[in-house]
Amino acid sequence: MKILVDTNVIIDVLTSREPWNVSAEKIFLLGANHIVDVYITASSATDIYYLVRKHLHNAQAAKQVMGKLYSLMGILEVTGTDCVEAIASSIADYEDAVVEKVASRKDMDYIVTRNIKDYQNGSVKAILSDDFIRLMEEDD
Repeated sequence: MKILVDTNVIIDVLTSREPWNVSAEKIFLLGANHIVDVYITASSATDIYYLVRKHLHNAQAAKQVMGKLYSLMGILEVTGTDCVEAIASSIADYEDAVVEKVASRKDMDYIVTRNIKDYQNGSVKAILSDDFIRLMEEDD
């Protein structure tokens, strides 16, 4: 199974945002144990770095965190076509529309997010972190 994890879920783990970090950490473990293929977009990577650096107040520490993150999950490129098609998307939030276009092009099974309402008009199913963990536990 391949999942694209939205920025908010990554930040939940990296900044220990309660209560969401619990299920987000389980998603990281699923990726680390090669049970699920976990990805972020290249555009999310820059946003994540910015937020982690701001949280840690230290650029070098943020780079170390990003290196660890990249060892756990793949980074999907965002193409010009993704950006252009996102403008015409039925998803109102442009950044979310870009994420959905990447997820669709890369045949992701789910977009894992805390904000499923913004993705409801997309072609890739959005799922909450907690619901994704429950789904994986049911499959065991």
